[in-house]
Amino acid sequence: MTDVVLAPARYDPEAELERLARRYKGAGGLGIQLLNLLGTQADGLMDTLPAGIRDQLNATTQAALVQALRAASASRGVVPDQAEWLNRAVNSAMGAAGGFGGLPTALAELPVTTTLLLRVIEGVAVEHGFDPAMESVRFDCVQVFAAAGPLSHDDGADIAFLSARMALSGAAMQALITRVAPRLAVVLGQKLAAQSVPVLGAVAGAATNYAYTSYYTDMAHVHFGLRRLAIESDISHEMAVQRLKKEMQLT
Repeated sequence: MTDVVLAPARYDPEAELERLARRYKGAGGLGIQLLNLLGTQADGLMDTLPAGIRDQLNATTQAALVQALRAASASRGVVPDQAEWLNRAVNSAMGAAGGFGGLPTALAELPVTTTLLLRVIEGVAVEHGFDPAMESVRFDCVQVFAAAGPLSHDDGADIAFLSARMALSGAAMQALITRVAPRLAVVLGQKLAAQSVPVLGAVAGAATNYAYTSYYTDMAHVHFGLRRLAIESDISHEMAVQRLKKEMQLT
């Protein structure tokens, strides 16, 4: 069974490569600018969290990813995919609500934000013609989180995460979550630290959630754009990644 049902519209691989390269290069800039406006330094934010929270962050992130997979998939039959601006607005509102009460409410908001981000990624998959009900596509949706985030200063130089794919099984999905969770935990831990001061944390929560939604939307477009490019051009995914690398050097 194929992963994708392609739309009949005309497809221009070269134009798509150029769009993907631009999107990848610009993905992290907005988040860092917003954090700078808040006077927040990305480096060292994790050190401001209580030791117990830092120690539990990996396990909490893994649990949030598993929960998000179930919730995001279940919500598709109830709530349709939304426009990108609305996704950013909703996630910003969630970040503000989570940060208003400081660390306790920020922790409660964490799995909700993870679910919303995963749902946004699934929506991008659909936009590129993929079906998120399929296990292989859900696998790719989780894999997008391996791109870390704007607080980790991912400047687009390393796109190795795009080419990694494991055997498709329940065990493989759990292995992927285990591999992705530590990178995502660092990003979400920095977000928690930014939200740890009550009231002021609401501003930080809104800004970071806005940045994350923008970032992961861009990374999902790159990920699934390359998947579609490989199918449309009848080339391997690895070759599509290499073509993107070359295009990034030209743009």
